[in-house]
Amino acid sequence: MSLPLSDQERRKQISIRGIVGAENVAELKRGFNRHLHFTLVKDRNVATPRDYFFALAHTVRDHLVGRWIRTQQHYYERDPKRIYYLSLEFYMGRTLQNTMINLGLQNACDEAVYQLGLDIEELEEIEEDAGLGNGGLGRLAACFLDSMATLGLAAYGYGIRYEYGIFNQKIRNGWQVEEADDWLRHGNPWEKARPEYMIPVHFYGRVEHTAGGTKWVDTQVVLALPYDTPVPGYMNNTVNTMRLWSARAPNDFNLRDFNVGDYIQAVLDRNLAENISRVLYPNDNFFEGKELRLKQEYFVVAATLHDIIRRFKASKFGSTESVRTVFDSFPDQVAIQLNDTHPAMAIPELMRVFVDIEKLPWNKAWDITKRTFAYTNHTVLPEALERWPVDLVEKLLPRHLEIIYEINQRHLDHIASLFPNDVDRLRRMSLIEEGGTKRINMAHLCIVGSHAVNGVAKIHSEIVKSEVFRDFAELEPDKFQNKTNGITPRRWLLLCNPGLAEVIAEKIGEDYVRDLSQLAKLHEFVDDDLFIREVAKVKQENKVKFALYLEKEYEVKINPSSMFDVHVKRIHEYKRQLMNCLHIITMYNRIKRDPVKLFVPRTVIIGGKAAPGYHMAKMIIKLINAVAQVVNNDPVVGSKLKVIFLENYRVSLAEKVIPATDLSEQISTAGTEASGTGNMKFMLNGALTIGTMDGANVEMAEEAGEENLFIFGMRVEDVAELDKDGYNAQQYYDRLPELKQAVDQIQSGFFSSDEPDLFRDVVDMLFHHDRFKVFADYEAYVKCQEKVSELYLNSKAWTKMVIRNIAAAVHPRPAPGPCLTPLSLQLYLHPQAPRSNGRTSMGLSVYYIQQ
Repeated sequence: MSLPLSDQERRKQISIRGIVGAENVAELKRGFNRHLHFTLVKDRNVATPRDYFFALAHTVRDHLVGRWIRTQQHYYERDPKRIYYLSLEFYMGRTLQNTMINLGLQNACDEAVYQLGLDIEELEEIEEDAGLGNGGLGRLAACFLDSMATLGLAAYGYGIRYEYGIFNQKIRNGWQVEEADDWLRHGNPWEKARPEYMIPVHFYGRVEHTAGGTKWVDTQVVLALPYDTPVPGYMNNTVNTMRLWSARAPNDFNLRDFNVGDYIQAVLDRNLAENISRVLYPNDNFFEGKELRLKQEYFVVAATLHDIIRRFKASKFGSTESVRTVFDSFPDQVAIQLNDTHPAMAIPELMRVFVDIEKLPWNKAWDITKRTFAYTNHTVLPEALERWPVDLVEKLLPRHLEIIYEINQRHLDHIASLFPNDVDRLRRMSLIEEGGTKRINMAHLCIVGSHAVNGVAKIHSEIVKSEVFRDFAELEPDKFQNKTNGITPRRWLLLCNPGLAEVIAEKIGEDYVRDLSQLAKLHEFVDDDLFIREVAKVKQENKVKFALYLEKEYEVKINPSSMFDVHVKRIHEYKRQLMNCLHIITMYNRIKRDPVKLFVPRTVIIGGKAAPGYHMAKMIIKLINAVAQVVNNDPVVGSKLKVIFLENYRVSLAEKVIPATDLSEQISTAGTEASGTGNMKFMLNGALTIGTMDGANVEMAEEAGEENLFIFGMRVEDVAELDKDGYNAQQYYDRLPELKQAVDQIQSGFFSSDEPDLFRDVVDMLFHHDRFKVFADYEAYVKCQEKVSELYLNSKAWTKMVIRNIAAAVHPRPAPGPCLTPLSLQLYLHPQAPRSNGRTSMGLSVYYIQQ
């Protein structure tokens, strides 16, 4: 009888983290010591752990450089169509471990660092997150870069090198306090400044119309300095580039014209120009119409388009002379994806370059522009849609305002010709919103200026077509598509959950890492007792590890066999952390009512940042912490229920909590969450989902079968019905005793005895202006949670459901077409190609090209 393999034996047998050759390890050790000596100028007697991290990072980076240069050479020689992903956010997280995995160096580095007497995990923890994003939109951009590199596509990410990323969140006395994220303080080993490609960007000034054409004159100039970061594909020798722009004042800034004689002040004023790339705006799903933000949006767009056109004109590697001077082939060589409306000024900017500088006739310039751009919509919340005041645009970008007016005039003339006398339609479809402050609707500009528009989940794309942009979809139905978001399985499985990745590889081989559709093979092992035990064992190991982390960080003793019920995402009313909070209070009251009754132990973990100016979100954080304070210190409750608010949730913390999660909370009001991607990360890592039929949850339930998720609550149609009838929170409060008790406790100061009125705003909102209808779904949510607890008692049945979820974590391949690539890559590689039926792979990298 053969005994089951021990963990160590199994890992010796198979590894998807790279081969360990003695010469490989020796070379890494030499590189490490060389960098410690020559780059960091330290020896082992005085080196700090941070020095060791930098030595390792530089050693790993050395292995990227040759591939990076060769990849770029290859693109110049082949001159393929290039993909430009324009985004104001790239939420990259840490780079070291991801690079080791994608280069197949992880095990060799492990061994080398071990032989040097160091702990690689300790070194990895020293790296700062590159927190250049708020949430899903910025993390999607990062996943896309990994994906496109793994597919070997000639793709570039373009954004801003913010000096300060998303703030660090501290919880003090239960309140969120923001601290600046000085992530570059110790330097960034992964970036390379490229001052030779510095580009001037213009602001303000005035427009002159002359016989020789239109000129934008008397502008203020800010220089855009590019920093390049390598983006390695998984085990394919491709290394693409993310280029982030930093603002620099020109040397004659404020010295030429005024401030003559006040040299010191002129030099100090350089900060004003350089503030453009100082800090990321910390808003998620909210538009803040500040001049600095518009400057950031135009800054990234102008510098990027200058770069794109320079690259289009250049002939071969290393050449700077312009060879292509005709722009007819531009859309065949260049695809620009706009990640939401933040880079929308790219449309008038490209028109300005074509018409004013390259002297193309308007119609030709417009045709090329439309065929070049595609636009991804990320939200249907009205407060998130960008609507810039005309006065501000006129002051900052006077020529662009003229171009937008011209685009709008031609657009409206076209509509009027199709729908004569329909004034209301013209008003609805105009790029300019009249009435009160005149504003430019940036989503309308993106739709009119692009050849393809996509939502980010099937249900979201339907809402985009049938509600938000209905008039536009009626006019050009083929322009509107669905591309369901995805995640990269490298970071979100291999890196963060090596135990699970190994267990899967043992059953189905290693190719799933590049092609997640192969996970479907796991369906064969749903009833395999050994596999069930192994999956459960990995989850338990992850939970024990995370429990130790929580004990160290929060000094709370966690029961690792309790259900880890996790709700991590930005704090927003639509995401309904409040509903989770009401459920916690309900569980607490049930335990207090009958302490001896069987209760399935839970550790409820909630985390996420609130925008600094979002009062209600900050109150929600305070409430969660106040409830935690009471629950965690009640001896009657003991270890049955614990509540933890995870401080400073970010990419590197997601990598720790997601693999340890049993239950994933995805409970937004139906019709509000465009897609969600955390939902997919949890699914891939062996958590079960409790959720509404919203965003990508709908497609997850379709793939895995609704019976394998805990789906509850109103559907989109029910929400619409309730809106029509009028939502009355009071009736739920009157009808549901447990809801009444929980709300009364919040209102009476049970959780805030020092300040009984503390949560009055929260309660007022829930009763009188809750757009997201928490009370309406409360009862269904609590009942669904009871089903969750019941299943959790049966470990085997739970794990079988987990395996069914992992096996369904990717859409089936669409029917073969001329060339089907994941997600919105389809939009720009083959704008005319037949589209699939809207079923896309859910992981970005997802995965495949069918030729």
